[in-house]
Amino acid sequence: MYIFIAILIVIASLLLIGVVLIQKSKGGGLASDYSSGNQYLGYRKTTDFVEKATWSLAIFICILSICAAFTVKTPVTQSSIQTVAPAPNSAAPAPVNKPAAAPAPAATPAPAAAPAASPAN
Repeated sequence: MYIFIAILIVIASLLLIGVVLIQKSKGGGLASDYSSGNQYLGYRKTTDFVEKATWSLAIFICILSICAAFTVKTPVTQSSIQTVAPAPNSAAPAPVNKPAAAPAPAATPAPAAAPAASPAN
């Protein structure tokens, strides 16, 4: 949708450039080329049309720009696939080694049976 709106804005901008270039800086524009009042686009109608086209295109571009701002997707800041542990802060002090806990006493083995005495011959 955003691309479609952007294309419409570009087309409307090019049309607006054309309409503004048609106008004369002192307000004559295309209307100054028509000397007789019975032409299809006479002096008064031409200036009205060019002025309405300028305002219409400008308003159309503004509305499309506002609509384009709402169609832009917001960037994803976190991945939903995996969470990554934050990197350790280099300013944080190094962890202090704790003394090793005393190992649990191992199960004492059962006293070994005395070796069997060999029969005396």
